[in-house]
Amino acid sequence: MKVFVFDADRCNGCANCLMACKDEHCDNDWTPYTQPQKQTGQNWNWIDERTRGQVPKVRVSYVLHLCRHCDDCAVVAAAPECAYRREDGLVVIDPQKAAGRRDLVKACPFGAVSWNDERNLPQKCTGCAHLLDDGWSVPRCVEVCGMGALRFGEEEDFAAELAKSEQPVPVALPGAEGTDPEEAAKLHPRVHYLNLPKRFLGGEVVDLDADEVVIGATVTLENRATGELRHTLTDEFGDFWFKQIEAADYTVYFEKEGYLARKVDASTVEEDRNIGTIALFAEQA
Repeated sequence: MKVFVFDADRCNGCANCLMACKDEHCDNDWTPYTQPQKQTGQNWNWIDERTRGQVPKVRVSYVLHLCRHCDDCAVVAAAPECAYRREDGLVVIDPQKAAGRRDLVKACPFGAVSWNDERNLPQKCTGCAHLLDDGWSVPRCVEVCGMGALRFGEEEDFAAELAKSEQPVPVALPGAEGTDPEEAAKLHPRVHYLNLPKRFLGGEVVDLDADEVVIGATVTLENRATGELRHTLTDEFGDFWFKQIEAADYTVYFEKEGYLARKVDASTVEEDRNIGTIALFAEQA
């Protein structure tokens, strides 16, 4: 059985996957797998790009979304006469039998099915099933991923990584309408995600009297709900970062020999957080 594995740490948002999908499916009729994709207004995969934090502590994250080819596919359940799951795990909507079935767009809780108004068809990623059946080893989107962020292969070959994979919140593809996201993970998707972006918290530590940054200060992050602690040191620019942390309320402690200790409350519940410039004051002799 085939699976896709997407590693968010490796993705740089180049959109080669999207362009390869367009190149393969626009103006090309792959019946009985699918008919041509629209040139514009319809994508079968897309990257959710998010700018996070506040200047100057800003990061950009990328998460690829496409059909999850679920084991318990909601589209197949809604219309078994129009859609089917192949032996290799890929889910295909039959372009001839599904004509006019706009209801299948809402059937997918991941929002992966979009409507082609030019052809009166619900359409989605096929995993390039036509190419796989012709001897190709991977779909076009995987072939062109220069960063190795998107991979494809036999489930057992990815067993160690799948054990620590997770699922992002469903985000509807352009032109689609996702429904019932709470139920999405129960469908056993065959697209697995690694290193999905979590919150970050950062800032800088300075000595205002000396007009210098404070290098090597110990910064401790305490989750106020769980008591969990994380530690780091300020770098040569006085900066500190806590990456891949939970959305939570925190207390941040600052310590450096020769300086008075300080603590600041901060929260990442609503968004990633740059807590800005933290001034430490030298102990008086």
